[in-house]
Amino acid sequence: MSLSKRTTRPLDHVVLPVADLSRARRRLNDLGFTVADDARHPFGTENACVFFSDNTYLEPLAVASREECEAAALAGNVFVARDQAFRFRQGPEGLSAVVLGTPDAASDHMRFRASGVSAGDMLEFSRPMRLPDGREGLGSFRLAFAADLRAPDFFLFSCQRIRALPVDGATLHKHENGVLGIAEVVLSEQNPTDFQYLLQEGIDEREVAAHSFGMDIQAGGVKLSVLNPAGMEAFFGRSVSDAERGLRGRAVVFRVTDLEATRALFAHGIEFAEMGGRLIVPEAPGQGVIFAFGV
Repeated sequence: MSLSKRTTRPLDHVVLPVADLSRARRRLNDLGFTVADDARHPFGTENACVFFSDNTYLEPLAVASREECEAAALAGNVFVARDQAFRFRQGPEGLSAVVLGTPDAASDHMRFRASGVSAGDMLEFSRPMRLPDGREGLGSFRLAFAADLRAPDFFLFSCQRIRALPVDGATLHKHENGVLGIAEVVLSEQNPTDFQYLLQEGIDEREVAAHSFGMDIQAGGVKLSVLNPAGMEAFFGRSVSDAERGLRGRAVVFRVTDLEATRALFAHGIEFAEMGGRLIVPEAPGQGVIFAFGV
């Protein structure tokens, strides 16, 4: 494919496997997030999303029916199969996928196949959503998957919103912690540039900024960073194994309106540290990865 035809895919959302949606909801509420009602997928998983005004969101994902999930995975559902693989290897909580918005998932699927990063067949489905005022709507999606066999605990996929979820922005975009959206998603790997090609093709973006702590690539207005162990220590105070290979989801960085207000909210029972002008909240049950808050 000609590089001149590349169109960068913006971040749509991140998938956060959780052990239990009710526990995730409590944790996210404690952190000052407004969480949408639980919603069920037609293949055995369920979520309780956190939507932001920048058109990104978090997808805490739980298993509603193990039998339905196993049947879907056996039938070739890449989304469920990758979720099951993540939970088997890493446990029930973490960050398993970065999702990019696309106007044409079928075109992305063909591009992934041509570039050798396709993770399998496309997936198309619909799911209902209940709004805070009690009304219900239907969202429909088409997904195309990209992955690298050297990174079994992480994948990317393009998400075409055929019929967008009917999000009530006046309610669901308002968060007590002041979060406006996602500024950065952080992965780790001993040698980040080993996965440069996967990220370039997944995001459809050629430009990569390499530095001593890893590399960064823009997914629209959100930075996707891959940090080596030194980078994780420098930016998040987190030690990761030098011997561990493969991409691992480590952190989500949020943009807030007023960091002082966020700090005041966290002062009542939320563990956090301050590094580089950001509030760093360590992993906790129902959260799974580091959450960082900055302006």
